[in-house]
Amino acid sequence: MSRFVSTALIGAAMLVSGNAFAATYNAAAGKATYEASCASCHKAGLMGAPKTGDKAAWAPRIATGMDKMVNNSIKGFKGAKGMMMPKGGNPKLTDAQVGNAVAYMVGQSK
Repeated sequence: MSRFVSTALIGAAMLVSGNAFAATYNAAAGKATYEASCASCHKAGLMGAPKTGDKAAWAPRIATGMDKMVNNSIKGFKGAKGMMMPKGGNPKLTDAQVGNAVAYMVGQSK
């Protein structure tokens, strides 16, 4: 019985901390999505998009965490320096594809 209670307490602590179901992203899988749907803005910096590889532009975004960046990319974002349409204007993308593309750009921009 104590093993069950210990497991339950650990599970509850993980839920409270937000780590229990943290999404994982696959940067390697995101490269194709990036090239097909994201590069048109993120290579040139259109509409204020941070250029892929620009460490200074990406640093404050990376500091907010992957979940926030992916959420903004899925739902769209309008900030002081620019905007992004939901899913970069490609509604056919799945949330996982968007997350993977964000992971690819982050990996290229650290």
